[in-house]
Amino acid sequence: MGRLSFEAIQRLPKTDLHVHLDGSLRISTILDLARRDNVELPADDPEGLARAMHCGENTGSLVKYLEAFDITLKVLQTQDALYRAAYELAQDAAAENVRYMEVRYAPLLHTRKGLSHSRVVEAVLDGLRAAQIDHGITSNVIVCGIRNISPESSLEMAELAVAYKNRGVTGFDLAGAEYDHPAKKHKEAFALIRKNNINITIHAGEAYGPESIEQAIHVCGAHRIGHGVRLREDGDLLHYVNDHRIALECCPSSNVQTGAVKDLSTHPLKLYHDLGLRVTVNTDNRLITDTTVSKELWLAHTKMGLTLQDLKQIVLNGFKAAFLPYHERRGMLRAIAKELADFEHEDNKTSERPGPLDLSDSDNGADAQHDHGARGSIGAA
Repeated sequence: MGRLSFEAIQRLPKTDLHVHLDGSLRISTILDLARRDNVELPADDPEGLARAMHCGENTGSLVKYLEAFDITLKVLQTQDALYRAAYELAQDAAAENVRYMEVRYAPLLHTRKGLSHSRVVEAVLDGLRAAQIDHGITSNVIVCGIRNISPESSLEMAELAVAYKNRGVTGFDLAGAEYDHPAKKHKEAFALIRKNNINITIHAGEAYGPESIEQAIHVCGAHRIGHGVRLREDGDLLHYVNDHRIALECCPSSNVQTGAVKDLSTHPLKLYHDLGLRVTVNTDNRLITDTTVSKELWLAHTKMGLTLQDLKQIVLNGFKAAFLPYHERRGMLRAIAKELADFEHEDNKTSERPGPLDLSDSDNGADAQHDHGARGSIGAA
């Protein structure tokens, strides 16, 4: 297999389904907002601030990694700051050809200066909508509960997600420190979400084992799993996730940074992909992890041995797993499939022979991935 250029990977159409607003600011924006709003930071220059937040560094634990959010949240307490952060995140994603993005955050963490939860949500949605007009990227919001705060606060965030369903909020998540904070304690919030037919994704299997993933799926009703690196420890659960097409939101560099995996060579992404799981590749936190979707795909290609054909399938998986209405998702898949076919002819840097892609949008155990007769066209779900 010839090696793809990084520029070729940047040209691929992409999704980012797992990206945190408060972990993806531009460092220059943090400094500017701090000066404007008189916020004290641990450093007043880009290099020093990056060191203080351990940007791109291995922290050894999820709890240590999350300490950087104490800094970013200081400057995200006004409507203008939230609007700007959302707009710039979408602008940066569009610059590397991300076509669809789901931005997640917990509105309850942005109320220190008196903002209501609804104003927090609307400021972010306004920023994302403006970026769509200016840069052509489609974005939606995933509201997060925080597992290490309280079940009551998660229920309040669930009520907020219900209020903004079909108004830019497309899902509900449970984030925060995973170890010793089981998702089942927040089951009342998830019961409300399920009752209102809202999409669910949950951070699981990152800082705790497959039991966390099982709880996310069977107790809370997760449709996607955030990270899921420890799923390989339970083969039976792995097959269940595969059979039911529960997508995994993989964030390889972040997983190394938090100590969830030792290094990229031991990351299970390629194993999951080879076994047929619906793997997606995402950034998690663009600033704190110092990454982009293109960089994550490049690392999967150069460090894990994924081929162009593998990357194209993973790209399609991202659009399949998007929390979008079926017909909207199906139309997007048709357009992306055509673009990927055209990409095959444009890129002459690899001698890899193209193979069939799974273009089915099925989300059940009868996925056309295993139906060769359905290959080459987008099958009905």
